[in-house]
Amino acid sequence: MTSASRAQAGQAVSQDDLLRAQQYGFIARLLSQAPDAAILDDLRRLDPDAGTPLGQAYAALAEKAATADPKRVEREFFELFIGVGRGELLPYASFYLTGFLNERPLADLRGDLRLLGLERAPGRHEPEDNIAFLCEVMAGLATGEFGARGLDDQVFFTRHLAPWAGQFFDDLAAAPSTDFYAPVAGIGRLFIEIERRAFALAP
Repeated sequence: MTSASRAQAGQAVSQDDLLRAQQYGFIARLLSQAPDAAILDDLRRLDPDAGTPLGQAYAALAEKAATADPKRVEREFFELFIGVGRGELLPYASFYLTGFLNERPLADLRGDLRLLGLERAPGRHEPEDNIAFLCEVMAGLATGEFGARGLDDQVFFTRHLAPWAGQFFDDLAAAPSTDFYAPVAGIGRLFIEIERRAFALAP
């Protein structure tokens, strides 16, 4: 039984699923906007378990944050995701799966979002298949905050993240402007692979 299904059945959400939700939320935050000075200060104080690949990626992020200048990180974020005309990366499922924006993957996602009772916030014009938004949805599914019959965290991940998120994080790591975001890319790539393997083993 997945996390969303457990919550709908009145069962407590496990510690593992709470940690998964925090992980998705963390990635979503760093991919939705540049971290300010306060967040960089929090990142400097991270003390992860360096005995695992994911812990090592977090340690690299803490090290990077220790010398990061907020203005430089903000500029890096602009170059990567916004740019003049467009950023170095287009972090959208439609683009990665079809080569174009606003294609069938976005329409399929919107259908699933309607099943979950989710809709784009008024005044927000960015397509919903942005990877930061998809991670936000996964965070809510992991805790059972929302869900629908036949549409849980495993199904959503398989449909909307698994086919392209790993490649996105590989591209983020290799993008010309990537500096602070290099360990963020490492964290994202490792976590997506952990999720993929865990879902593959799930009954």
